[in-house]
Amino acid sequence: MTVRTLGVEEEFLLVDPGTGQPRAVGQAVLATRAEGELTGELQQEQLETATKPCRTLDELSAQIRSARSTAAAAAADVGAVLVPLGTSPLAVEPTITPSPRYAEMARRFGLTVAEGLTCGCHVHVAIDSPDEGVAVLDRIRPWLAPLIALSANSPFWNGDDTGYRSYRTQVWQRWPSGGSYGPFGSAAAYRTFVDVALATDTLLDEGMLYLDARLSRHHPTVEVRVADVCLEPDDAVLVAGLVRALVQTAADDAAGGAAPDPVRTEVLRLAAWRASRSGLEGELLDPATWHPAAAAEVLDALVAHVTPALEEAGDLPVVRELLDGACTGEAAPGTSAKCWAARASSRPWSWTRWCRLPDRSCRVGPTWSGACAIPPRSAARGRARRVPEMIGPTSAESPS
Repeated sequence: MTVRTLGVEEEFLLVDPGTGQPRAVGQAVLATRAEGELTGELQQEQLETATKPCRTLDELSAQIRSARSTAAAAAADVGAVLVPLGTSPLAVEPTITPSPRYAEMARRFGLTVAEGLTCGCHVHVAIDSPDEGVAVLDRIRPWLAPLIALSANSPFWNGDDTGYRSYRTQVWQRWPSGGSYGPFGSAAAYRTFVDVALATDTLLDEGMLYLDARLSRHHPTVEVRVADVCLEPDDAVLVAGLVRALVQTAADDAAGGAAPDPVRTEVLRLAAWRASRSGLEGELLDPATWHPAAAAEVLDALVAHVTPALEEAGDLPVVRELLDGACTGEAAPGTSAKCWAARASSRPWSWTRWCRLPDRSCRVGPTWSGACAIPPRSAARGRARRVPEMIGPTSAESPS
């Protein structure tokens, strides 16, 4: 079997190194690098990186780390720091990136754009054809919510601890085309759906098809979009490895004539909400029964579901090791949001200690430093909470 290639796009916050406040320096950062090396986003407080197609998880890991280091260095050149968080812990009024497309989005979607500062991790996996891609989309639907829980890294919104582990997932539902989707059945039916959606004149273009997973417009890939940007590179590697295995499993099932799970989209929305709310700390919906089950049990079921694909790609040992860390490690991806929230209500803490672990490289780059805590807006409303500052080391418009 030829192992499918995969790649990862990651979005990051750009913040002030002294206050942790997001800074509108995206265009300035892009000006320091060659065209295409980094990408701008909807808001100037963001920056996007992308790997090239990779065959192995080791190769992907190296590229993710290299891209993060490049982006961190570019941010440092303009006096900012790159931060891997799905939402800002501090209240912010984002600054839209100048472009006709983004200006029309702002006019059409109002507060959704005005407040829309979120950072995700998008995984691309190669497909042989649009028909295979749609067969994959139809069959991976039940397993996308556990990926939300696994990557949860956005507990804050506008200075508040939301009580959610992935509040980015909640914010994303504001878009008219965001979230869960129903089965399509064929590439022709998928294309008909896209054409109908565009004919409503609600979306500007196909790039605004913000489904949890979709066919890429620019590459022969399935793009899975549910994950928060991950705190550590290893987190992103784990999510990507599972996504590739899900794609291969779905393609094999379709080739063997297995029908997709007919679960209703409304149930998938409930599963996504639960994953967003509690991450790995609470119960998730088990795709075998659609009843609540311990998060660890659901993740075990996910791995069991894709084990043949993981074995064929040689990924099973790596995924098991990283998943063990996700469930038990100090800086586990599923508990990143919990750690942020816990530290937000405690004493001032060292960002240098938090962003580094003794046995691995810094999560983003070599320039992280500093320590303090900043009271958010919620403190003025009588809630005693302190939020940690997130500090560390022309327009190129993202198509989506």
